[in-house]
Amino acid sequence: MRRLTHLAPLGLALLLAACGDAESLLPPDAVLPDGGRYRGEVVDGLLQGPGRLDYRDGSWFAGAFKDGQLHGAGEWRGAQGEHYLGDFRFGVFHGQGSLRQGDDSRYQGGFREGRFSGEGTLEQAGQVYRGEFKRGLFDGAGHLEWADGSSYQGQFRRGQPHGQGVRRDAYGNSFSGEFVRGQLHGQGSFEGADGDRYSGGFRDSQFHGKGRYQSAAGDAWSGHFVEGALSGAGQYQGSDGTHYQGRFRDWRYHGQGHLRLADGSHYDGQFAHGEYAGDGLLTLADGGQQGGTWQRGRRVRDEQGQLLPDPLELGLLEQGRLLAEAIAAVPASTPRIELYALTLAGDGKQSVFQREADYVARLLGERFAARGSLTLVNHRDHLADRPLATRESLRRAVQALAERSGPEDLVFLYLTSHGSPQHELNLDQPRLQLADLAADELATLLQPLRERHKVLVISACYAGGFIPKLQDDKTLVMAAARADRVSFGCSEENDFTYFGRALFAEALQQTDDLQRAFELAKARVAEREAADGFEPSEPQIWAPQAVLAHWREWRRQQATQALSAAPTDKSTSSH
Repeated sequence: MRRLTHLAPLGLALLLAACGDAESLLPPDAVLPDGGRYRGEVVDGLLQGPGRLDYRDGSWFAGAFKDGQLHGAGEWRGAQGEHYLGDFRFGVFHGQGSLRQGDDSRYQGGFREGRFSGEGTLEQAGQVYRGEFKRGLFDGAGHLEWADGSSYQGQFRRGQPHGQGVRRDAYGNSFSGEFVRGQLHGQGSFEGADGDRYSGGFRDSQFHGKGRYQSAAGDAWSGHFVEGALSGAGQYQGSDGTHYQGRFRDWRYHGQGHLRLADGSHYDGQFAHGEYAGDGLLTLADGGQQGGTWQRGRRVRDEQGQLLPDPLELGLLEQGRLLAEAIAAVPASTPRIELYALTLAGDGKQSVFQREADYVARLLGERFAARGSLTLVNHRDHLADRPLATRESLRRAVQALAERSGPEDLVFLYLTSHGSPQHELNLDQPRLQLADLAADELATLLQPLRERHKVLVISACYAGGFIPKLQDDKTLVMAAARADRVSFGCSEENDFTYFGRALFAEALQQTDDLQRAFELAKARVAEREAADGFEPSEPQIWAPQAVLAHWREWRRQQATQALSAAPTDKSTSSH
């Protein structure tokens, strides 16, 4: 703050005082050695009482003078646009006042010897501070808000958060505890905007020391944290029942540990980067055991040290036979309208997609009497006994359905996996690099079925983006989400995605009308998402009347056949 040192005592006579922004046109009562022009009273050579002092650079002072200096209420205007209105003491800001500086920063509150002191509010460079000051710096209790919306409330020392406080970042995450020179240090807590929580030690605002972290989904990690990550002795408790106790590095199992999985199996031994590595024993849920040496999650040597074949290589050798057998099992069409089905589970890292695809295949076979069915599955445990879900296997499966079905038949296709904002269906088999399936590529793959009436259901995030590429007069398309929205329910422990459950396990159990089933499923999904606090996925549909009519005709034909096949017994008498 500016000290008004150039207000020197003068032995001049009082002529006239001036005030306001503009200097008076009348002659000054005194001219100071530095060129300042004073209008006001001079007593015994000193400026006294109300007066005004103007300088050549445009700055000026107006207010009460005492013994040659501003003292009491007054106003100062600087040459660079600075403006102060408030109390002075012996030429400096002292007491209550407001200051606007040349950079347009603003302060309202207490001053002491020219610097902010006591309670005040400072707005500067997009920041707003309300609280206590000392020697011009934040010091004491206060609240500071930055331009990006982040904030701190608590104790300050020498301009920085220091002491007990709460810091909220621009993303809605909250850190609370003891701050040292602006950083959370010692015991504290974290609460994420998405519901994640941590309680324990901090250093430089990172998790450090003994602590516990719990995700919004209910998964929990506890133990020793280093620079923001669980590293050292600790344990993990998953919401699905998974439990691990042992050593960690950067959140992942690393070192000696015991892992119990949700399916009842458990592993004791060495880990590296989250995978079985080194000597270990895996006990399966059925009691079977696999011991020996592990590498990147798979057993490479048995207990006697004998080298074991790679399951990936064995599975690849089986894939041609598995797909050929599945295609060969699809029967040819009859003169009646028949239903053919193809289900695909794309992401092999999570079991929910396989479970869902298998359920839909069973439903279409048992309730809707599908004549032929093909299922393509990516799954970490089924490489050697299930045909893979790849673009090429899908192409061959579609071609087989086109050859086995007739022009009067219906084809039902169900694809479930993760989806991308670029409208690609994820095809992922662990340890293989598979290309994802883009919407336009899927449209090309389905060309052999262009003359068939088809029902195509895609359960994936952003699935609505597939509709423009697939829609035609013979293809009904249901999508689990809008083109720019995610869908939900793809956790490892689930049997269904939200949309898969709503459509197949619920709506199609109540009605066989496709349009009505979709509307029921859409409403059920919305209810569940609202209950869970999720952004609505808004499932989409393209429903040509020709497909709906053909579906109804097929269901009517089925009902007629069922009635004609029902046995009668005229000898049975009524009672």
